[in-house]
Amino acid sequence: MTSNRTAEIAWQALDREGRDKCRLVQEDGGWMLIGHARFRADGMDCALDYVVRVDADWMTRSADISGLCGRDEMATRIERGEGGWTRDGVPQPQVNGATDIDLGFTPATNLMPLRRLPEIGQIEARAAWLPSPGAGLEPLDQTYRRARGGLVHYAAAQTGTAVDLKVDGEGFVTLYPGFWEGRRTG
Repeated sequence: MTSNRTAEIAWQALDREGRDKCRLVQEDGGWMLIGHARFRADGMDCALDYVVRVDADWMTRSADISGLCGRDEMATRIERGEGGWTRDGVPQPQVNGATDIDLGFTPATNLMPLRRLPEIGQIEARAAWLPSPGAGLEPLDQTYRRARGGLVHYAAAQTGTAVDLKVDGEGFVTLYPGFWEGRRTG
């Protein structure tokens, strides 16, 4: 594995106690997001680490999530292959057709569709969504559209979310109104 380029960002949660730090690393044939999220969910302290691997076209290949939520240990591998999505080797047909992973506990995974977003226009992308650490995967249909002033309008059909995201030059979300605020650290 040859690393060529990296970028780092740190986020602070706006809707609860929480923070996340993520590093984007270029490697042969694609990229890796390596993150460390610390937050409260359902009255429990959670400490989760994640590694998301994407190909050169910014499509998710796999995600590994491990850590603790309260006293519950979590270790899971989610993969997208030619046969569809699997979680710990078990097929996940409910998210077939998804190109991305969306980890509900971090804004890091918005990066992949944002990297595919054209300078003018919009994209629609289905994500394999993990809404919370212990949940099952669900489909999440998302739309990203460039707006004025460096904003990107984001909408998610299943959650009813519609917000204008501030995004930096790497494609990281620096403001997800009501949820996350971030700043580049490297």
